[in-house]
Amino acid sequence: MDKHNTNEEFSEALARCREVFAAKLGDYGPSWRILRPEAVTDQLFIKAKRIRTLQITGVSAVGEGILPEFIAIVNYGIIGVIQLRSGFADQKDMSAERALELYDGIAREAMELMIRKNTDYNEAWRDMRVLSYDDFILTKIARTKEIEDNAGVTRVSEGIDSNYFDIINYAVFGIIKLTENESCR
Repeated sequence: MDKHNTNEEFSEALARCREVFAAKLGDYGPSWRILRPEAVTDQLFIKAKRIRTLQITGVSAVGEGILPEFIAIVNYGIIGVIQLRSGFADQKDMSAERALELYDGIAREAMELMIRKNTDYNEAWRDMRVLSYDDFILTKIARTKEIEDNAGVTRVSEGIDSNYFDIINYAVFGIIKLTENESCR
């Protein structure tokens, strides 16, 4: 019998991300409302690229590891979906409470997607390496940039929002795996 409960672990990882998101909302509100979707994609790129650098070099000049970067990727992925659906603004134009409501709804959607895909893929993510999650995230970001550069037009591919949801879910898997490794020490 499998000792893992993916849905529970996924919920716990999302709750960890939400705590960080809420704390940052307390510090500076939804200032991210100013970001255009392309800027969110670039922010996701920066975070994923840093993970790759840390994985390759093992050196962190700023003292933060991979786990906080995966948390940031989840949060920026959710911000990306909010921005796609709500449009960007020239200033903070929503309350922290509204931002959290939107966050929670998108997190639920991400979890529902994970449940559907995890059923089809039969927990395959558990046998993957953490570096693969980052590589897949970087690939999704590259695809997203191409779609953005083509004004959002695709012929057969999923749209930007689908890529953001996949990025969120890969990052949550990274959080789960890194958390498992921490608890095994």
